[in-house]
Amino acid sequence: QVQLVESGGGLVQAGGSLRLSCAASGRTFSVYRMGWFRQAPGKEREFVAAISLSGGTTDYADSVKGRFAISRDDAKNTAYLQMNNLKLEDTAVYYCAAARRLATLALTYDSWGQGTQVTVSS
Repeated sequence: QVQLVESGGGLVQAGGSLRLSCAASGRTFSVYRMGWFRQAPGKEREFVAAISLSGGTTDYADSVKGRFAISRDDAKNTAYLQMNNLKLEDTAVYYCAAARRLATLALTYDSWGQGTQVTVSS
């Protein structure tokens, strides 16, 4: 398995931006599809975005399309989630995850980071 560590979370006003990073170690990062999920208090973990090997294909939840962008830099073993025009409902703990195939289901992912808190204020 690959070890993942998220960073970049914080407190931001509605309409603002944040960029989350997910640093990978332990195995070859480039063989993994990467995903971002989030979990708000009292809610189930939900899919946010995913990216294929080399970044050729991306997928997004409808709620973040046009506002969030997932990317990866295999030379740095890092995946990113650029979040723009943040809304109150984006408040959650954000997790990055690695999988052997591109997917939106959390069960498909076999390595997870510890999460980073994103709080959007009015």
